[in-house]
Amino acid sequence: MSEPYGFILKAHTRAEKSAAFEALFRGYVEASRAEPGCIEYHMLRDAEDPTLFIFFEVWASREHLEVHSALPHMQRFHTQRMDYLREDFAIRRIDMLSPASGPN
Repeated sequence: MSEPYGFILKAHTRAEKSAAFEALFRGYVEASRAEPGCIEYHMLRDAEDPTLFIFFEVWASREHLEVHSALPHMQRFHTQRMDYLREDFAIRRIDMLSPASGPN
């Protein structure tokens, strides 16, 4: 059985692209949460730096994340990400030590 795969992703956007980035990913949150294998999917914004977005994601397995990442809209964003970002993503792998917050 696969282990849950979790990570925290930091996205530092260009100031002039922050609103567009937020709008784009707000549209992805509910759809991502509905995908098979999604345990947690949260989009956050730093209270002191409005150009810093943080994603907290936990998937049932690395394979579930790979399916999510291969979706056309995610692939499209990946190729265009530097249009929005001032530096590439910082991703930190995490282990969940508490149960999921929802009925997964």
